[in-house]
Amino acid sequence: MSSFSIKGGKRLAGEIIPQGAKNEALQVISAVLLTSEEIIIHNIPDILDVNRLIQLLGEMGVKTINLGNGSWSFTASDIRMDYLNSEDFVKRASSLRGSIMLMGPLCGRFKKAIVPRPGGDKIGRRRLDTHFTGLLKMGARVDYNSTNGIFSVNASNLEGAYILLDEASVTGTANVIMAACMAKGRTRIFNAACEPYIVQLCKMLNAMGAKISGIGSNLLYIDGVDSLGGCSHTLLPDMIEVGSFIGLAAMTRSAIRIKNCGFEHLGMIPDIFGRLGIQIEKEDDDIIVPAADHYRIENFMDGSILTIADAPWPGFTPDLISIALVVATQAQGSILIHQKMFESRLFFVDKLIDMGARIILCDPHRATVIGLGHQVPLRGIRMSSPDIRAGVALLIAALSAEGTSIIDNIEQIDRGYQNIDGRLRALGADISRIS
Repeated sequence: MSSFSIKGGKRLAGEIIPQGAKNEALQVISAVLLTSEEIIIHNIPDILDVNRLIQLLGEMGVKTINLGNGSWSFTASDIRMDYLNSEDFVKRASSLRGSIMLMGPLCGRFKKAIVPRPGGDKIGRRRLDTHFTGLLKMGARVDYNSTNGIFSVNASNLEGAYILLDEASVTGTANVIMAACMAKGRTRIFNAACEPYIVQLCKMLNAMGAKISGIGSNLLYIDGVDSLGGCSHTLLPDMIEVGSFIGLAAMTRSAIRIKNCGFEHLGMIPDIFGRLGIQIEKEDDDIIVPAADHYRIENFMDGSILTIADAPWPGFTPDLISIALVVATQAQGSILIHQKMFESRLFFVDKLIDMGARIILCDPHRATVIGLGHQVPLRGIRMSSPDIRAGVALLIAALSAEGTSIIDNIEQIDRGYQNIDGRLRALGADISRIS
């Protein structure tokens, strides 16, 4: 197992380019199963979760070719459906949260799927009901083996239906969309997630010959087709990385330019960090965060303490709540952080408290942060990364802290951030990977 050793307190400077969007990649790479023709996808991030999904597709029979510079070719013309019953498939798929995205395209094209309970971050309960409810309404049959945790889906008679999702789940919406593309008749999905990742998936599917309208809204219309063809698709920049780098600049009091950030797809992210007092300048498609010794948290208009809460798009993404919380520890002022969606995502704050942060964990979903205003720097400690986003939040805290920090279990960070230590060293960070 590897760890990061970080000597904090250094100001950074320079340019950094966000990787391709991890959450989009898991969806559109799964979608290659919908056609026997070649799909080329550009700007794929070189991260563990994505690489494991590509390896899994290769074991399933997809011809995968690394074209270099983040571009891959996929041809799913000879799928080994018998492999889904193997122990190797169950082991690989159950270790990867993104494997749940294989269900929709398998049901759409092959009319059946085997789905082991997926792995992923331990951030609280992450139910799968939304994924299956849509398929059930289209006529699929789902059997669950509680002994081995495997779902078997028979989708031999998928027909279009009106589907009101019980939650605006991004991955649940994506699975239903991919299955509905090759179902008989029209499917209407209401309360659909409308994140940029879903918009991108729908645009890719339409380029393959699907008939999807209402893209970008929470009401989608999908007219099923008999077959889909090949296409070329480019991933958006990863908005979570963009937000992470904004927070990094503020915490380390550094001047950083975030290149080619896909500003129009960032939603509320720049505004929320702006409310934390961070100055953000836009130049073409770049974000510039100037070096600043202090940043002050705004209050609400009536003078009450600001609350930042996650919400479905276009609300603030839950993946950046951890970053916002860390940034608040060195702001001037106080704030309430409300993580609504996952009850274990704030449990990393004990490590920040050990570093000297002033945080009151009110309950599993809420934390009050009293900013230190850079008057009392955080101190380096040894800690462990509990999940992808908390891991990067702790990394940002360590880069701002006095002394040396060690972060263990950095495989969690590698799952979502490409060569993060190398890119941070290019900005001047003192970070090394140790065994």
